[in-house]
Amino acid sequence: MRFYSSRSRTADASSFLGDLLDTLTERGRGLLGRKGDREAIPQLDLIAISELLLSRRGEASGVALAQTLLASYGTATDTGRLAFLHALADRFGPDRRRVEHAIEAVRKDHGTEALEALHAAAEPRRQELFRRLNLAPGGTAALIRMRAELSDHVKENPGLRCVDTGFAHLFSSWFNRGFLVLRPIDWTTPANILEKIIRYEAVHAIENWDDLRNRLEPEDRRCYGFFHPQLVDEPLIFVEVALTREIPAAISPLLDLARTPIAATEAMTAVFYSISNTQRGLGGVTFGNFLIKQVVENLKRELPNLRIFVTLSPVPGFAAWLARERMAEGSACLDTAAKEMLIVLDEPDWSSDPGKAEKVRDVLLPAAAYYFLKAKDPKGRPVDPVARFHLGNGARLERLNFLGDVSAKGLKQAHGLMVNYLYALDEIEKNHEAFAEKGVVAASPGVRKALPTDLPSRDPVPTP
Repeated sequence: MRFYSSRSRTADASSFLGDLLDTLTERGRGLLGRKGDREAIPQLDLIAISELLLSRRGEASGVALAQTLLASYGTATDTGRLAFLHALADRFGPDRRRVEHAIEAVRKDHGTEALEALHAAAEPRRQELFRRLNLAPGGTAALIRMRAELSDHVKENPGLRCVDTGFAHLFSSWFNRGFLVLRPIDWTTPANILEKIIRYEAVHAIENWDDLRNRLEPEDRRCYGFFHPQLVDEPLIFVEVALTREIPAAISPLLDLARTPIAATEAMTAVFYSISNTQRGLGGVTFGNFLIKQVVENLKRELPNLRIFVTLSPVPGFAAWLARERMAEGSACLDTAAKEMLIVLDEPDWSSDPGKAEKVRDVLLPAAAYYFLKAKDPKGRPVDPVARFHLGNGARLERLNFLGDVSAKGLKQAHGLMVNYLYALDEIEKNHEAFAEKGVVAASPGVRKALPTDLPSRDPVPTP
């Protein structure tokens, strides 16, 4: 009931704000009319509208222009939108003349006021443009989509990186933890949100509504999502949780439609088996760590019997990394015999043959231990992105699970390997500090025991 009452209050507030903004927009269009031609503004190019928007001081006209600009961007051709993104980088950076005056003022006056003026002058004009666009109805969602599109072009157009940085800076403020609302998601949640859970699930695809129901309705299942007031029915990130008696080693039993649920009060373990970000345009904005911490707190209050908080996580970079090690003449973790043993991985059905699987296991798990404990990217971090996330949050690498995911995706990305990260509540802060300050990977004795002791060290190899 708390979910619905909260949603109702948020929806009512959003409806009120939406009506107010619509009123301002209509008045703004009237203010902008020239010679009776109120359709002239949409015919201007995107750059001209942007300049006009930055020049306006009235709120009503600003809302009208912001709405017009976003609508024009949405209907522009791919070429037109890319040209606008380049213009944001090239034409809407800092005002050079203003910056030069501010620098001169700092040279003459070393006081705080002059430094603050320099800071304000150095801000790119596009930042203020984004703020004004955010005032339009649906502006926040439109800017997120704009950044998602921008991310598709940054690699081939490095000059756009400054625009991406500007988006990231603003979004980190607009989507900080103080604005996010944690909501439980269950089988009674409105269908428009449930449809998005199906669409956005990024770890273990939801096949149909029966599959979704199996993840949400039983007593031993939970799901939580972070929502933002400007995106009322759009989860930003969500986590699926299984309540179990023991730490699971494989994903299939958790997702089995024919499984027999247990009573929530019988569970000793909460398993975070899927965490999905839903908005590409919010890439780099960190709220996954806050999500896990708050879900743990909620579960502890609801179910005091829970003692263990653990993940069952994929290892998305392992297969690609292992392929490079198999090809390397001077592999730091695979000798000739190990490489020959791993040729079995190239056979399509190796995982279903117990004899072949057992031979692979003897080589794969030591290589996996090296992957997590020794392999580094060019920045000196663990190679695996999921590992960086959980280790950075203070979790401990608890167990390597051979053939934990034998789905086509699991075999392709990690040869079936899955891992458990343990969130031991009395160790989280210590683990986080050790990882953040010294790069120390917290790992259980079992994982460390799997690491061979006679391997040569090697400098990190850049990851493509």
